[in-house]
Amino acid sequence: MTQLRAARPDDRTDTRNTGVLVAFTALTNLADGVLKVALPLVATTLTTSPGMIAAVATVLTLPWLLTSLHVGVLVDRFDRRALLLTANLVRVATMAGLAAALLTGALSLPLLYAGAALMGVAEVVATTASVALVPSAVTPPGRERANAWMAGAETACGEFTGPFVGGVLVAVGAGLALGATGAAYVVGMLVLLFLVGRFAPNPVGERPIGSVHARIGEGLAYLWREPLLRGMALLLTVLCACWGAWLALMPLVATDLLDLSAAEYGALMSALGAGGIVGALTVGWVNRLLGRRWAMFADLLGTAAMMAAPVLTSHVWVVGAAAFLGGMGGTLWTVNTRTLSQRMVPGAMLGRFSAVFRLFGWGAMPLGAALVGLLAEVVGVRAAFAVFAVAALLTVIPFLRVVTPAALAAVPRH
Repeated sequence: MTQLRAARPDDRTDTRNTGVLVAFTALTNLADGVLKVALPLVATTLTTSPGMIAAVATVLTLPWLLTSLHVGVLVDRFDRRALLLTANLVRVATMAGLAAALLTGALSLPLLYAGAALMGVAEVVATTASVALVPSAVTPPGRERANAWMAGAETACGEFTGPFVGGVLVAVGAGLALGATGAAYVVGMLVLLFLVGRFAPNPVGERPIGSVHARIGEGLAYLWREPLLRGMALLLTVLCACWGAWLALMPLVATDLLDLSAAEYGALMSALGAGGIVGALTVGWVNRLLGRRWAMFADLLGTAAMMAAPVLTSHVWVVGAAAFLGGMGGTLWTVNTRTLSQRMVPGAMLGRFSAVFRLFGWGAMPLGAALVGLLAEVVGVRAAFAVFAVAALLTVIPFLRVVTPAALAAVPRH
């Protein structure tokens, strides 16, 4: 009975903090999803150049390649909730500035690019800090659930709902879209105030030793000397390259090979988000039924199916079903790798590790997009997808050799 009484405060704190983190993730990813649609559409009012319009999306994502390692050092030095609040404050100020410039007619492409760059850096800080904060906010038994709901919120709001809402808001008025985005970030800041606990990565008064580059090196070295973590990072590189290729070429596949309208293409893309939501809702059940190893293995098969479907058929329902499986597998992978990392990596190292781990994944997406475009020009769209389908299938052997039952059994439970 004493043990039960002692556990209840932790249970209540877990429930509260999980709810806060999920709400924050949902709000900010909804705003991010709106932003990814709104800013390029605003750019179309300033220029007709396809390259200059596409550059908005590039500037939004480029900070993952340029700043993530340094952000990891930042997250391992300062209070992680304070960093989340600061990132959202930058987002709000940037949105207010862009909205004001738009309404007064002072908005220009350089100003839009500058705003996109600030939003990109803020996203890197917020995403890295939120993942690193979970072990401080939630006890080990509740982390899988917290990671699942956060991953589901990322998919549902950032990839599924956000772009749709963004299109509707921009149709009403671009200023409304930017204002609503800023308001969502403000509410996210208020939600964070309800977190309970201490979120500094180091004991009070203790300062990290070494230069910034030395601490980046520590994060890279830690990842590289752990076979399981290193193997998952390398597998993630291939899988994310496939996702980057799919997202880059699917608009062409939808219009030329599947002959879809804009609305039908939106429905096809929603299958990816729907799979992610189902993955978040079922990850605990799937882990219990199949085990963590085979739940992660599902992502390899789902990614291979995504890439292979346009090669084998022109039936939109088959391509949509493969996208659903890819989205579900991606969420199963994300939740399980986050949970394993949070158990294996010391809290004071988690920011740098998360930044390095994400660099392997997010950094591979533009590379995959560029490679599939080149292949499509040379050998055709279907052959380009076939190359990436083979690449996804080739990850099976290294996965089975690295993510072994013994390796997973050695991961600490707490």
